[in-house]
Formats: sequence, C-alpha cells, structure tokens
Amino acid sequence: MPAPQARAAPSSVAERYNALLDIGRTLASTLSADDLYAAIHRETARVVQASGFYIALYEPAVDTATIVYYADTDEVVRTHVTFRGSDSEVLRTREAVLVEDRLDDRSLLHLGDDHSPVTRSAISAPMLHKGRILGSVSAQSYEPSTYSADDLTMLQCIADIAAVAVENAQHVAELEKRRHEAERVEEIGRAITGSLDPTDVLRKVIDAILGLLTVDGASVWLCDSPMGQVARVAESGGDIALPIGLTWDLSGKLGEQLLENRAPVVVEDLSDTPLVPAHLRDHLQAGSGMGAPVVVANRVVGVLTAGSRRSRQFSKEDVAVLQRLANQTSVALENARLHSNLQALSLTDPLTGLPNRRRLQMHMDQEVAAARRGRALVVVVFDLDDFKRYNDTLGHVAGDALLRTFAQILAEENRAMNLVARYGGDEFVAVLSDTTMDMALPYLRRVRERVATEPVMRDRQVKVSLGVAEFDVATMKTAEDVIRVADADLYARRTQRLNEPGAPSS
Repeated sequence: MPAPQARAAPSSVAERYNALLDIGRTLASTLSADDLYAAIHRETARVVQASGFYIALYEPAVDTATIVYYADTDEVVRTHVTFRGSDSEVLRTREAVLVEDRLDDRSLLHLGDDHSPVTRSAISAPMLHKGRILGSVSAQSYEPSTYSADDLTMLQCIADIAAVAVENAQHVAELEKRRHEAERVEEIGRAITGSLDPTDVLRKVIDAILGLLTVDGASVWLCDSPMGQVARVAESGGDIALPIGLTWDLSGKLGEQLLENRAPVVVEDLSDTPLVPAHLRDHLQAGSGMGAPVVVANRVVGVLTAGSRRSRQFSKEDVAVLQRLANQTSVALENARLHSNLQALSLTDPLTGLPNRRRLQMHMDQEVAAARRGRALVVVVFDLDDFKRYNDTLGHVAGDALLRTFAQILAEENRAMNLVARYGGDEFVAVLSDTTMDMALPYLRRVRERVATEPVMRDRQVKVSLGVAEFDVATMKTAEDVIRVADADLYARRTQRLNEPGAPSS
C-alpha cells in the first residue's frame, strides 16, 4: 500500500482548524478497526511528514502495548508487536513527545528490520479519552530535526480525535462480537437442549465452552449427593482436560459461593488459592479458572468450569457466557431427566410397576432374535382365574391389590436377567432367557408355592393358570409365535383342570 503523500503543514489557525474538521469527519465515519488505522495514518501523513508511522493500543491493567498498525515508507506492514507500556515515555507520562534526533535515547519505539533505514526524529502523542489512555500514535522521519512544536500540537489534536474514533470502533466491534456470540450461544443452546441423552448433552456443553471462550480446558462436574458438596468430573475436554471421575469437595467458601449463593466463581491464580484443594492443582496446571453452578429443580446438581494455562483476567462477559451455558445445561439435563421419566412411564405399568406390554414386545423381539441364533428361551403366560368375579365381589380396590401382590411374587421369584411384564388385564408374561423347559420348572414351582402361601392370595383362594412355550426355531419366527403357543398351552391346562375337579391349578 503506497504511503499517503504529505502536504504542507497548515500554517494558520484557520487552516489547522479546517484540517482537523476534515480529519474528524473522516475518522468519525470509519468504524472498521483496520480501515480506521489506515485512515489515521492517511490523515496524519497529509499534515505532517510520516516516513514511518505506527499506532499502539495499550492495556493498562497488564501494562501491555500492542502495535496494531505500522507503515514504513511506502509499505504497510502487518504486525502485532507487543512491549511493556511503562517502557514508553509517551504512555508512561501521557504527554506528547518530540525527538529531534537519537530516538533510542528517549525510549521511543523504533520499528523495522535490520535492513530498514534508521529513523532519526519523531513525534508521538498519547490517545486519551475521558481520562483513559487508549494508546499512542507516532510519526517518524529518516532525517533529524524534521518536526516542530506546531507539528507536535497537530499530532496531539489528531491523537485526541483518533482516541474517540478508536473508542467508537472498539465499542462497535464489541457489540458485533457480542451479537455473533449471542447468536452462537442461541445456536449452541438449541443443540444442547435439543438432545435427550445426558451423555450427549455433556459432550456438547464441553464443545460449546471451548468454542465460545478462549480457554485451554473445560469440565462438567456433577454432584454425587443431594447435598451437592462432592462433585465428580462427568465430562472434560481441551488441552488441559481433567480425568473423568476426579472428585472435588466443594465445602468452604467455594461451596458457599457455588452451592448456597449459586453464583459464579473466578480464580485468577489457581496456584495460590485456598479455594482449590492441593490434590487438584497437579491436574489444573496452575493458570486461571472460573466456574458456574448448574441448577436443576431448584438444586445445584453440578458446576461448569473453564481454565486457562496462563494467569489471566476473565472478563464479565466471559463469566456471563459460562453462566448462560450453565443455565442451558440445566434445561438440557432437566429435559433429559423428564424424558427419561416419561420414557420409563411409557414402558411401565402404573398399577403394578412391572414393564408393560410395549416394553415386553421390545424385550421379546431381542430375545427371539437371540433364540434364532441358538440361545435357549422359555416364555410363561400367567392368568388369574375368575378375576372378574373378584373385582365384582370385593371391588376394584381389592382387585388392584390382588394384581399388585401377584406382580410382586413374579418379580421377586424371577432372575435379574429375566423379564416379567403385565401383558394386560389379569395376564402376565415371564420371559426366561437362556433357559430350557427343565430349567424353568423351579421358577414355576416357586411361583406356585408363593401363591399358595401369600396371605392375600391364600385367603381369597386365588387360582392361577399358566402356559409355557419353549422357543422352537423350526416353528417359531416372531415373539407373537412364542406367546401364541404359551397361550394355547395355558388354555389347554385350564381346560384339563376344569374337567378334572381337584386337579392343581397349574
């Protein structure tokens, strides 16, 4: 990019005033940072000699200045050189400086490589706005004694105008950044809350933290107990990912802030804080960190943490982003929990607590598929005889109690690997996996003995009919085929019992 051509410095007060008005209008209408820096250079070079030119932005909190724009003769050089701000006379004193020769003696920055001509004289001015120093601008020449006091005054006026323009540009850039960030948070929020798998939710949360914040690691800690004081890493990611299962006692001031006040925590120096237990410091690798509570159903169920290897100051916006992600995590986990409950309800018979017919069908499909590959399978169908009479005589409350009692018998006498379900009405089905007919007999005997001795069943002289089917790969292909055979066996046994008074119910 060719350097702007300098014109004669305005000599009269009117000329300077008009020149500054033009510069002010130009800079005020430029909101892009890169365009603004180029405009400051261009406008400066029109009124003072500027063979070399740079703009530095200053962060007083960390005493760091960064060269964001640098031009040497006819070339703009892309650079982000940083230096200690207090080493600069302009930034340290907050006053404009004129150097007629020997820049090195005045601690002014000299840019360029070893082959660049040596700049001899310079004028530099601080960019001040509302009492804050934002940085400095500097025009430099390869000749000594190039600049006058009037040039220095003009540069300071330009720096004052530039400070306002830079502040505006930074504000616009921040607003645009926050707008994009808000859109991204909303997009990520939809992705997080759209998942009903808790494991998937946690993975997306980690990705969101690493994607939205400039951090080296992120973790989701979930509390082990209702009191919430012991948290365990459930998911983690980044260059300093914590091991899954790592525990953290959140008692003390940290627990008070997170669990009781439900407020985020920022620790700027993890290597020297009583908030972090010693056993965690090896994993955290020092630096800085922050955490935000995850609240579900009015209880803190976990904490989101984000960490940086180097010590740094997390901004209020950084903390706000982490808290928003924690809030979205809360919604997602609550959705997953409700879905899990609804799914359990949709697969569970509400009266007996046993799996319902839908769950039975899903299980039977799996077991029949395994049986077709050679695994043994026996299915038993149970039916309470004359159940309608019990209901009509004793009432539906007593009938419901009878069903619950029989369901409990079936469940308690069953092996953990097997499934017992309520098929409908007073019918129940037991699916005995990896079981032959001979192996099923002890289970049937235990059920028969429990029915005979259980007070509710015994006192009402409840009789139970049952039918058994062993999977036969030659004649059975589906779950319905097995149930049909077991049903037919039940009716055959019941008919035989009814035709032979005194015979056992089974």
